[in-house]
Amino acid sequence: MAGKRGPTPTKQIIIKSTSELFFENGFSKTTATELCKKANISTGNLTFYFPTKEHILADLVKMMCDFQWREMENAADEGRSSLLAYCLELTTMVAVGEEIPQMYDFFIAAYAHQIPLDIIRANDVEKIKKVFAEYTEGWDDERFIETEALISGIEYATLSSTEHSASMEHRIEGALNTIMMLFDVPEETRKMKVAKVLAMDYRAIGRKVYENFKRYVTETNEHNLEEISKSTKAKSKK
Repeated sequence: MAGKRGPTPTKQIIIKSTSELFFENGFSKTTATELCKKANISTGNLTFYFPTKEHILADLVKMMCDFQWREMENAADEGRSSLLAYCLELTTMVAVGEEIPQMYDFFIAAYAHQIPLDIIRANDVEKIKKVFAEYTEGWDDERFIETEALISGIEYATLSSTEHSASMEHRIEGALNTIMMLFDVPEETRKMKVAKVLAMDYRAIGRKVYENFKRYVTETNEHNLEEISKSTKAKSKK
């Protein structure tokens, strides 16, 4: 569990305030003092619900995973294959990270901290089962889990960028090709999917996905606050 307690107005306000600060300043630069001030709570109240900043990050990572599933569903509605949508997802994450420092900080933190990483890995196991179903006949859960461990490492390395890193295009091409090879996707299919993704204006797509993600987080937080408020009022009337 990301937090110690179930849904309460205070807990949801903390999540909402933290989400806003992460988008504004990034995960690393957001301090407990700033968060308490924005949420209008004491430090003790903050740690009551979330012992560390990592625990709050985990809630936002859950929203990211939910959002990515929705994006895959939208891609299916638009006629894209789940494999192409999967390739585009990582591509746009890398592009967003290159252009928006706060999101780069968010992605790196999510993969570098155990609690959010566990959420990503559990979610991605279910995702690869769906995306690579036609190539993984006979695979058991252990093999999917083992393969996902390799994939999460590839994703982290692809998202990470230093002065000695290869260009973004080469990192994306290498990552997608390697991931698909893990599932024995035929070479011709691998080349076709990579070429198709790289031919897209993935930077522009990434910016659009980023704005949609921000909107999704805002709407989710507002909805959750509203639902908690309704539930609290209903209980008080009993």
